[in-house]
Amino acid sequence: MGPLNAMFVDTQVPSRTRLDPGLPVLLLRTDRNVFHHGTLGAIRSLGRAGVEVHAILEGRGNPASRSRYLSRGHPWAPPAERPSALLSHLRVIGERVGGPALLVPLDDAGAIFVAEHADALTPHFVFPRQDPDVPRRVADKALLLEACARYGIACPPCRTPSSAHEVDEAAGALGLPLIAKWARPWRLGPGMRSTTVVNTLGEAHRLFAATRDRDPDGDAGPLILQRRIPTADGDWFFQGYFDESLRCLFGATGRKHLAHPPQAGHTVAGEWVANPELHRLAVRIVRLLGCRGLVDLDFRHDADDDVYHLLDFNPRIGAQFRLFADQDGLDLARVLHLHQSGRRVPDARPAFGRNLLVENHYLQGSAGRGTRAGTPRPPRAALRPLRETLRPLREADEFAWYAGDDLPPFLAMGRQSVIRAVERFRTR
Repeated sequence: MGPLNAMFVDTQVPSRTRLDPGLPVLLLRTDRNVFHHGTLGAIRSLGRAGVEVHAILEGRGNPASRSRYLSRGHPWAPPAERPSALLSHLRVIGERVGGPALLVPLDDAGAIFVAEHADALTPHFVFPRQDPDVPRRVADKALLLEACARYGIACPPCRTPSSAHEVDEAAGALGLPLIAKWARPWRLGPGMRSTTVVNTLGEAHRLFAATRDRDPDGDAGPLILQRRIPTADGDWFFQGYFDESLRCLFGATGRKHLAHPPQAGHTVAGEWVANPELHRLAVRIVRLLGCRGLVDLDFRHDADDDVYHLLDFNPRIGAQFRLFADQDGLDLARVLHLHQSGRRVPDARPAFGRNLLVENHYLQGSAGRGTRAGTPRPPRAALRPLRETLRPLREADEFAWYAGDDLPPFLAMGRQSVIRAVERFRTR
């Protein structure tokens, strides 16, 4: 249960897990996103435990750069599509940090890069070693679909159209609305979403048109059209850490109560919920696909068939990983650090019912719902939606941005959010 005054007190879970202060950390992110709250979560989790945390950031424009727990921010890196330049950049940072550092990729492109260039990175960094092609095979949604078919893993029916006529056929077979997703979303251009709810045939054709005249080996395609499983029973996710023998050292299941954007985005409001059936299924999938280290899997439960469909497989830490901070403060970032420093990973003491809220996206969504045109209501009736809006803020055990012991990132995020909102309003 969240604290009654959660917005005004520090909601961190105290750590009783001793990490090795002699192993510094470098956080690697290749996708420009100053509002990536997972970066701040990792900085705070490891920094509070006494670890020296370095991060590759966009500069002072990233609110996470203001955290008291960040030892040093480093210049933005060349893209993963330029591997020689990125390797050189990382080597320079590694020498600057001094001694081997734990390299933690925060997005799929970074995870793929680390796995495929492990030998070149080893002199300066430590990280979980695995088959170099595995992260790409699970992060690429087209390759993931092939693996699901090969191993009998349930996933929603999909089509990969190669013509406008096949778009029509896919919409007829899958039904509208449907889900459109890019196979390699880390290659998307600015302003494009990796996953979209498609309500009309025209929307499907506009997305498909974006795939024309592109290099199939260099862009985000192909476009995958997928049947939309109703969300009545909610979205689920699993996050875990697997050692070199594919033994799960830490694993947890959660419910996604709200997403941004709705039905097709990241967790805005999540809850740690015990689900032994899904836990067993997720562990089985990870072992079948052979992914070691940190994983983040998304599922949707089909209530009609009582089947959990795999929607996504991310071979890295999830942005909402702090939801799964147990009663002793153990979370996935700390599990990774313990294991890579040769220390014992203790058994988790789950904190079922724990809630995490990404407050900027939650308030943004609430404001959008509250400003829609409608019938005027009396003051008493108008207060009820306000109370419902405030309830998740009161019940949250942890926020993505707010923390009483580390306010500057929260204040910087709020300032930038207001500026962006004003800019959007003025361009309408």
